[in-house]
Amino acid sequence: MTPGDAPPFSFVRRNRTLRNIAVLAAIYAALAAVLLQLDAAPWLVGGLALFTLPALWDVLAGTSASLRLDGAELRWRSGRREGDLGLAEIDSIRFDTRWDLSVRVTLLLRGGGRVRLPQDCVPPHRDFEAALQARGLRVERHHFTAF
Repeated sequence: MTPGDAPPFSFVRRNRTLRNIAVLAAIYAALAAVLLQLDAAPWLVGGLALFTLPALWDVLAGTSASLRLDGAELRWRSGRREGDLGLAEIDSIRFDTRWDLSVRVTLLLRGGGRVRLPQDCVPPHRDFEAALQARGLRVERHHFTAF
């Protein structure tokens, strides 16, 4: 199979999942228990609840992120951010494993520029790496870089 013959690779991450709803429900139940059982200050519990608002918005709005790779281009979308690059513009793709074991993906362009893919639209790194290599793209792995 030549690089142009590889089947399209697509990935979608939806934020309205049972897991996210369960985590939010558990957090709100714990905050309510602290407020009612331990008589915590309402302003303190409210302040802690503020940290859940981005996740609550994602669940209520049903946001999603996606990535699609075909024989000619790479497209991604995450919230209001989206982009696309022709595969001919990409020199290599760098996978950086960070100390929290997350993997950041940076597209290194032929002109010397860099484009970092938004974290929530990056698919599982092994599958993504295999799809990139099937299209003849060079992949670099860097483990546990400090910066």
